[in-house]
Amino acid sequence: MNVTRRLLTSELRLLLREPLVLAFVFAFPVITVLVLGGVFDDDDPAFEGALPSDYYIAAYFGVVIAAVGLIMLPVHIASYREAGVLRRFDAAGFPRWSFPLSQFVIGAVFVVIGVLILLATAAVAYGLPGVEDPVRTAIGIVAGSLAFISIGVLLGTLLPNARAAQGVGLLLFLPMFLLAGGGPPPEVMSPVMNDIGTVLPLTHVVRAIQEPWLGLGTGTDHLVVVVAMFVVATLATLARSGSFGSVLAGRSAVGGLATRR
Repeated sequence: MNVTRRLLTSELRLLLREPLVLAFVFAFPVITVLVLGGVFDDDDPAFEGALPSDYYIAAYFGVVIAAVGLIMLPVHIASYREAGVLRRFDAAGFPRWSFPLSQFVIGAVFVVIGVLILLATAAVAYGLPGVEDPVRTAIGIVAGSLAFISIGVLLGTLLPNARAAQGVGLLLFLPMFLLAGGGPPPEVMSPVMNDIGTVLPLTHVVRAIQEPWLGLGTGTDHLVVVVAMFVVATLATLARSGSFGSVLAGRSAVGGLATRR
């Protein structure tokens, strides 16, 4: 556990220096929610009876979660694999489970930091919306975080290098951000865009948080999808080679023989 704590401390220090993390996890959601929260009229019917600022504050919890899972973690893990850092962890005697565990913990820490910054900024600019169903809202936040952290770890194990991870992460993040609740409200989008938005993973995370928070629904159906995403992403990562450790070290099973990338 001492080794794992040292690894966590080191990882947190390194990631806090990353410009990509500072931009997309901390700055981007704050700037965008400030802009969009003040664009629409308070009585705009596109927001299902909620204030636009309240709608976006709740939705941007999901945007922070998506930034951690689609941009921060894949780039970080892929860069480690590309540079052979994970093999050095092996050689140094780090337990195989320590690195994947550290990524889950770090992902959760960055989600907490990101949403706290978001809440502090929104509180000053617009005031915070009351939480209609705190328990369901908290479950939605936790489940959404675990689902996207799992997706981030999976992407980091699949993509060959940091550049590829950054490109794929941005390609996934931006459409989800625009169509899943971070951009225009669904009511003002075309039917085609709405249909696309309904199948995006981030939509279910946003709605699982937003509906119980603002009293727009229970979010249960969306929560089921989010939990399913977490299970599938975790099993897919494990299935790559039978253990997190060997996947993250860049090994794959071919014809029953383990080969190093």
